[in-house]
Amino acid sequence: MALYQTAVDPSSVEGIDTHVHIQVDSTGRTALPQKVLDAMDAYFGAGDPPLDVAGTASYYRERNLAAVVFTVDATTAMGHAPNSIDELVSQAADQADVLIPFGSVDPLQGERAVEEAQRQASDLGVRGFKFHPTVQNFDPSSEEFTPLFSALEDLRLPIVVHTGQTGVGAGVPGAFGLQLELSNPMKLDVVAARHPGLTIIMAHPSVPWQDEAISVATHKLNTYIDLSGWAPKYFAPSLVRAAGTYLSDRCLFASDFPAISPDRWLKEFAELPIKDAARPKILKGNAVKLLGLGA
Repeated sequence: MALYQTAVDPSSVEGIDTHVHIQVDSTGRTALPQKVLDAMDAYFGAGDPPLDVAGTASYYRERNLAAVVFTVDATTAMGHAPNSIDELVSQAADQADVLIPFGSVDPLQGERAVEEAQRQASDLGVRGFKFHPTVQNFDPSSEEFTPLFSALEDLRLPIVVHTGQTGVGAGVPGAFGLQLELSNPMKLDVVAARHPGLTIIMAHPSVPWQDEAISVATHKLNTYIDLSGWAPKYFAPSLVRAAGTYLSDRCLFASDFPAISPDRWLKEFAELPIKDAARPKILKGNAVKLLGLGA
């Protein structure tokens, strides 16, 4: 039996935050190299110390919310192994009433990445996978990564993939060599076309490619948009309109915590001109279906 077995009862939570980072493990290892974290602190301003898994669970439980939690494996590109995914899942299993762990693999590791994805799914019980093309330095549309995406398609687990601008490297000359173009959502259009059985969540309002992301989600039924990483008051009018109407079945509540708190996100989302019928879908219903929660 897999290590993690979800115990989230959709009827007992008010929403499901589908984009939450766990940035450190019990050994102190962080998701990214310290120099990158220091640059982010300088650019955005240093925040509170990151919460561990148990702290994150308590934070969300207090708010009557569930959360999808993950880290990102950019070992090759960053020369730095991430905080322990095995530990993240193990500890999430102890908080399974509110936490839903996703795995992550390093696409640049080829066949090893495929084997690791299969291990994380079968042995750990992850409920999906997280990717960040800019940080992991890979082009999702390249045929080089077809074996990995085919394996994920076979696992029938969703993937959440960063799109658009990123705060990683911001404010540094050359941004540590990170390339924003790798996170253009049109690259995921190629992946969605090649792998119709793979559910792809395009993370964030995809600045500066918001219209491209909306087009992909409109055209490819196996794609979603998570609304994380930007305070809702800054959402483009086109995104607000799409989320409230023709994409209301495929947009997801997502904060990018700890970058943005779910408290702020929910407050500002409530102030958006979105139809009442769309709100419960975005806050919970769409995630329940996508993640296979409940009956």
